[in-house]
Amino acid sequence: MTRRILLVNGPNLNLLGTREPEIYGADTLADVERLTEQTAAQFGLEVRAVQSNHEGALIDAIHAAREDCAAIIINPGAFTHTSVALRDALAGVALPFAEVHLSNVHAREEFRHHSYLAPLAEFVISGAGVQGYELAVRRIATLLS
Repeated sequence: MTRRILLVNGPNLNLLGTREPEIYGADTLADVERLTEQTAAQFGLEVRAVQSNHEGALIDAIHAAREDCAAIIINPGAFTHTSVALRDALAGVALPFAEVHLSNVHAREEFRHHSYLAPLAEFVISGAGVQGYELAVRRIATLLS
C-alpha cells in the first residue's frame, strides 16, 4: 500500500500569511506544507501538496491521487460551500479524506456553515488554525495503520 497523502489547498490559500491574518493567522502556505510534511514523516508517510485557485486543477489532482495516494487532506476554501464537482471527485476516487479549515466556519457567515464535502469526509477539523493540518495527518495515519 502506498504511504502518500495528497494535501489539497483550494482558492486563496496561496495568500496565507497576508490575507486577513486576524482570521487565518500569520502562517504561510509554505509553513502549512512544511508542518504537514514533518508530521507525516513521523508516521512514515509522504505528502504531495497542490494548491490551486482553479476548481478543475484540484479535481485533476484528486483524480491522479487514485494512482499513488492512500488518503487526502483537503482545505477546499470557498469551494467547500459551492462545489458539487469537488465532492463528486472525492467520492469518485473513494480514498479516505479529511476536510480542514483554519477558521471556525460555524462561527462565521451563514453561507460558510454548509459543506458539500463534509458528509463524505472521514472527519472535519475546523478552527484549529494550521494545527488542524497536523491533527489531520495524525488521524489519517491512525486510519491507515
